[in-house]
Amino acid sequence: MTTSAHHSPDAEALAGDTVIDRLVEANRRYAAGFKDPGMDARPVLRVAVVACMDARLDLHDALGLELGDCHTIRNAGGVVTDDVIRSLTISQRALGTRSVILIHHTGCGLESLTEDFRHELEDEVGQRPPWAVEAFRDVDQDVRQSMQRVRTSPFLLHTDHVRGFVFDVKQGELREIDPTG
Repeated sequence: MTTSAHHSPDAEALAGDTVIDRLVEANRRYAAGFKDPGMDARPVLRVAVVACMDARLDLHDALGLELGDCHTIRNAGGVVTDDVIRSLTISQRALGTRSVILIHHTGCGLESLTEDFRHELEDEVGQRPPWAVEAFRDVDQDVRQSMQRVRTSPFLLHTDHVRGFVFDVKQGELREIDPTG
């Protein structure tokens, strides 16, 4: 399957093809050769990765991970929200993870937004979203805040192995963030 970086969206429209059609077709090819790896849902490395949904982050390649190694939880900004705590709690309590790695990145779109985004949405659709944008100006400080949210959650069993990083989207390297600043 070609990616959008190698495939013209205009050519898709002319051919009547949609991105979802391409993905479904790619899955058909994948399923034709699929063999059940015989794994269960417990990650082999007992680690959960919380990261931004940014398409430039190929977490498995960047971290040397294989299928079955970790749980991956992604959202805009890699923000530790109530839903992330829910997923981490299930990951730890039901599926055995013990470590959490938090990964934000350079050039994140949340650095250019503000909470005004919610107000603009309210003006447009007539209803304010119930969620916070969680915009930030300082990626290092936002990683520290995320680490603190994980470490202080009463629902998580394992908060002693929590580390936070910033992924440089131009260099491909992780830079560890000192939780104390």
